[in-house]
Amino acid sequence: VQLQASGGGLVQAGGSLKLSCAASGRTFSSYAMGWFRQAPGKEREFVAHINRSGTSTYYAESVKGRFTISRDNAKNTVYLQMNSLKPEDTAVYYCAANGFLAVAVTAYKYWGQGTQVTVSS
Repeated sequence: VQLQASGGGLVQAGGSLKLSCAASGRTFSSYAMGWFRQAPGKEREFVAHINRSGTSTYYAESVKGRFTISRDNAKNTVYLQMNSLKPEDTAVYYCAANGFLAVAVTAYKYWGQGTQVTVSS
């Protein structure tokens, strides 16, 4: 599966952005999907994941209550709605696909190219 992330940009603290990740192929619904992020000088970290049907989600503590992951299997797309953004949310955001739910970066087989999110104070 090939993944293409979009929707990043520059936003003020307290603002919102919605990221999208479009997948190619007809097997999107067979993959669990995750969002990760990587800030300059830091390791890539888990943000959220969602199961194949979209009925189960899980978030990192740092984004819980502010971010929402969702998916539309008919459109082969996974989303990350980000509200109440903070400067520390600044990072390149990546979507990833895997055969099972996981929080580890190394567990994911397929990755998108990343989209930059910058939150100004």
